[in-house]
Amino acid sequence: MKKFALCLLAATTLAGTAALAQGELNYTTADVVKFPRTIYAGEVAGVATNSKGHIFVFQRAGNPWIALGGSRIFTHGGDQLLQFDQNGTFVREIGKANYAATVANSVRVDARDNIWAVDRTSGMVIKFAPDGSRILMLLGRKPESINVTIAGGGGTGRGAAPAEGAAPAAARGAAAAATAPAAGRGGPPGAGSQADTFSGSSDVAWDAQGNIFVSDGWGANNRVAKFTPDGVFVKSFGQTGSDNQSLNSPRSLAVDAVGNVYVADHNNNRVQVLDNNLNYVRSITGVGAPWAVCISPGATQYLYVSNSNTPDNLEAAGEIYKLQLNGSVVGRFGKAGKGPREFGTVNQMDCRQANTLYTAEAGAWRVQKVTLR
Repeated sequence: MKKFALCLLAATTLAGTAALAQGELNYTTADVVKFPRTIYAGEVAGVATNSKGHIFVFQRAGNPWIALGGSRIFTHGGDQLLQFDQNGTFVREIGKANYAATVANSVRVDARDNIWAVDRTSGMVIKFAPDGSRILMLLGRKPESINVTIAGGGGTGRGAAPAEGAAPAAARGAAAAATAPAAGRGGPPGAGSQADTFSGSSDVAWDAQGNIFVSDGWGANNRVAKFTPDGVFVKSFGQTGSDNQSLNSPRSLAVDAVGNVYVADHNNNRVQVLDNNLNYVRSITGVGAPWAVCISPGATQYLYVSNSNTPDNLEAAGEIYKLQLNGSVVGRFGKAGKGPREFGTVNQMDCRQANTLYTAEAGAWRVQKVTLR
């Protein structure tokens, strides 16, 4: 009888642990970014931190320059890339009114503290030096004009001319794109061109060797592209669809320590896991419709997935999941909203530390620091 009671107690303890792992995680939130008087918060699309703890905010705001020509519109300067110190105090604006700045989507900081800004409507990925003083690389090409009849038109033009003063690597990437067919031509629907021309770039990430991965999922394309550290196109994965070789609105991506790529396949309600050569490995489901993903560093890495509410429904979803890399759910936290401990359309997350996240909330016009207890 005593042995039976001990077995029953052990089973109850295990069951309780499993229930806790699948349940709500304890967490706190704080508003840490202090905007200066001359700059107002807009739709905060991206957030990232560097090795010093400085916070980079990429938002849809600024002072756009617009010119009309017939039925077409020429515009730039609609984004703001802002740097704050580790205490949230404003430091500087980076790349003010640059040519690619149209609709901000994400910002990332690589292992060398270079700053990468991803603009979804110009279809460009821009690499800035750690101090923001110059552009080091360009991927993608902004079309000379965007047809105003196409909602959220993307960078579907040919070629890519580097900005004045850009590094030679940018020019090499641009030259490769100039010989490629326009996005979406000559292949399956949504596969895009096998080059660095994007219909709507959404995110960027790197492996330990410095290879670059870009998700292209805000326009006609539904793919992930791989590039060498110098920006030379290698290959891409995906086309429009729902099978294991397809994607539907890949909005974010992250790379783990061994080089696997995790893609937020939003409209397919899953995270697609690819190996370093962009071959399909597995799918992770049960985390809603993934909008943003990030992977924490360290010996034990964790995948964070945001099941963000859509901009037209402030009450739906909104929770963030913490998972092991094999897809097992550790727990979840949060809900949709604009108050403390709520999340308003999380467009991007940064998790440089295992139990500390920063959320870029396009619906709540803010950055929150989340601490898991």
